[in-house]
Amino acid sequence: MERKDRQDTTREWARHWSWEPLPGLDLLRAHYIRHTFPRHSHEGFALGAVTHGVERVELPGTTLHAGPGTLVMVNPEVAHAARAGAPEGWAYATLYPSLALVREVAETTGHPPGTPAFDRPIADDARSGRLVRAVHRAVEHGDALAADTLLRVLLARLLSRYGTTAPRAAPASAGHRTAEGARLLLEERMVDPPSLEQLAHALDSSSFAVLRAFKAAYGMPPHTWLTDARVRRARTLLQAGVTPAETAAAVGFSDQPHLNRHFTRIVGVTPGAYRRARREG
Repeated sequence: MERKDRQDTTREWARHWSWEPLPGLDLLRAHYIRHTFPRHSHEGFALGAVTHGVERVELPGTTLHAGPGTLVMVNPEVAHAARAGAPEGWAYATLYPSLALVREVAETTGHPPGTPAFDRPIADDARSGRLVRAVHRAVEHGDALAADTLLRVLLARLLSRYGTTAPRAAPASAGHRTAEGARLLLEERMVDPPSLEQLAHALDSSSFAVLRAFKAAYGMPPHTWLTDARVRRARTLLQAGVTPAETAAAVGFSDQPHLNRHFTRIVGVTPGAYRRARREG
């Protein structure tokens, strides 16, 4: 899904990139019709302004439909999926600010202490959507002063209107410790991961208990989480200039087509397009 004419709503196109003068921020501009994002999560925030069509967003416990004028806000590490909610698909401009960047804005604007978060996943807020698109335009025009200013104005506005703080972590339960242990094992053995039964044996638990605890903690089963984690690591390698073929082997995909398929589904663009956009940016 390479970048196409941004006014074209008859075909799928996408561009996912970052810009050196704005560290801690990724950008996505796209129109999707058949593309489906599987369940995944982000290390930072996702702020998507829908401009055309309808996006169907599946979040824990709810499914939302976002049309033009709405802003979708997904907090870090919240598992979600997305697909078209109308035959014409959906077009949107999305910003992915890091938690560190949002925390910096929160601290300078007097937001209550604690990890910042948004108290709702969707808002009917055309003004904020216009600010998202204005950040995109400023980046595309190479105007670092305007882009940085608009980004911080947007984040301050969202924190003022929808900001809250993430709940403090409760004392770890047995289930949470099991889930965390499984996650650490999968991270260590990303290239050669254990089976669910092997995970359970290593954690002195049962397969069903591990599966139940992992889904409760991370919003997805271990195999889905592992694919998402591999794609996250692949993004880091591609951004550093590693080739897609080398990246596929380094993160545990069987070959480059396997990387291409999963990367494109989760990120929205091919590994090659992702790597080129960062080299050009």
